[in-house]
Amino acid sequence: MLLYEHPLSSYAQKVKIALREKGLKFDVETPTALGSGKAAGSFAAASPRSEVPALIDGDASIFDSTIILEYLEDKHPTPPLLPRDPMARAKARMIEEVCDTLYEAINWGLSEIRWFKRAEGAKAEEMRATAARQTAELQAWLADKLGGREWFNGDSFGWADLSVAPYVNRSFHYGMGAQDGSPLARWRERIQQRPSVAETFKEFEAAAGKMGDAAERVRSGAMRREYRDHRLEWMMKSGGVQIVLDGIAKNNIRFTWPL
Repeated sequence: MLLYEHPLSSYAQKVKIALREKGLKFDVETPTALGSGKAAGSFAAASPRSEVPALIDGDASIFDSTIILEYLEDKHPTPPLLPRDPMARAKARMIEEVCDTLYEAINWGLSEIRWFKRAEGAKAEEMRATAARQTAELQAWLADKLGGREWFNGDSFGWADLSVAPYVNRSFHYGMGAQDGSPLARWRERIQQRPSVAETFKEFEAAAGKMGDAAERVRSGAMRREYRDHRLEWMMKSGGVQIVLDGIAKNNIRFTWPL
């Protein structure tokens, strides 16, 4: 199997954790044109939105992290990542949906400010404060879903846990992690003991350390960040309306296919 990915992508991290939990061998490749909106070749054929992750497994080409997880669960059911109980499965999927949309949007918005310098000075501080408030609200929601259990998935680590893991971990990276000793912080400590998670988080940290030239890549036109659905909503409601307008004027943001 070949996984098109980027170590900073929370969506790709979900898939890598799942592949590693299932003990499946896979190669990884970061598409050379990723982030430019000019993807071509087998990656573009596999992912019409030019987004990672995309999985190539023989004749099968699958894009979208949730669909990839479903494919892996169908083809390689052991060990299972979804619980057997229908309601528990629905809960896992609902947690994934909230993280993939609402939580991802906040983390993505923070990266636009932190790495890509879309806002600086007072505007940046204002948007960071908004993101911190939103992050705390989502973490409280997640803590309620976790309750007194060790795992979001139920009796064992699984689909719900690997769906939360990249988002909460990035919050800690941005200095917006849950309070030390809290249930969510202790959960993060537990998942980091799993080799699948530890390796994926290590790859994330290594890639994050190479983002020093990110703002210049945007200014030069080498990268056009994708503003779509929940990400665009976050910008519009969190003080970034002018950022969107400036990005359109400078042609350094893009929207999803079809254009």
